Amino acid sequence: MKKTVSAKDLPAALGPYSHAVWAGDFLYCSGQLGLDPATGAMAGSGVSSQTERAIENIAALLASQGLALTDVVKSMVFLADMGDFKAFNEAYGKYFPSEPPARSCVGVAALPAGALVEIEVVAHK
Repeated sequence: MKKTVSAKDLPAALGPYSHAVWAGDFLYCSGQLGLDPATGAMAGSGVSSQTERAIENIAALLASQGLALTDVVKSMVFLADMGDFKAFNEAYGKYFPSEPPARSCVGVAALPAGALVEIEVVAHK
């Protein structure tokens, strides 16, 4: 079973992709940037504020599907500058204080819209 998801409370997709796709009991969420859904603007110029906004966007997407951050089993993080790793971890850790999901984090040359961080997750119902 495959079902695409488009959440109205998220920033519009920047390309031809769905916000998420259900495959059985797993929800595969496309990467979220630190974009404010109300304005479409980046949530601040630092990795901490962008991380927080990206995770809040993820939480809204999950909530639209009856899930929560505690249902996340895997996350994949892309950082435009690995020098931001410590600040990113501090912001990310606030949202996953215990039993955090499995995670990968890679440095990339650039991200869409000049973002400093992009986070995608897989959640299990």
